[in-house]
Amino acid sequence: MYIIDICGDDEFSGIEGIINLAEKMIKIKKNLIFSLVYMLIKFSLLLPVTTATVERVVSAIHIIKSRLQNRMRDKWMNDSLVIYIEKYIFNKIDNEIIMKQFQNIKTRREQL
Repeated sequence: MYIIDICGDDEFSGIEGIINLAEKMIKIKKNLIFSLVYMLIKFSLLLPVTTATVERVVSAIHIIKSRLQNRMRDKWMNDSLVIYIEKYIFNKIDNEIIMKQFQNIKTRREQL
């Protein structure tokens, strides 16, 4: 059904690439009629992004684990990875705020 409908529609004659196909489907509301096809197109557009994200996480695991020589527990490693992977967010936080928050968690022998 999809191939017959798209091939017979002049709106799709000048399409060059999967991004243009997805945009055109939304524009003329074919994404509602062929929702499964549109979902497949959407997933194919997301695949490179998710692959890059997974590669970034694996690279971060390598850096974190090699530096600490596999001596950490899973929770601490997960926390470290979140900070390393999302470092652009954590770089915006002032170190004084982090030290005060850490100091307030538990009484320390010395002030930071």
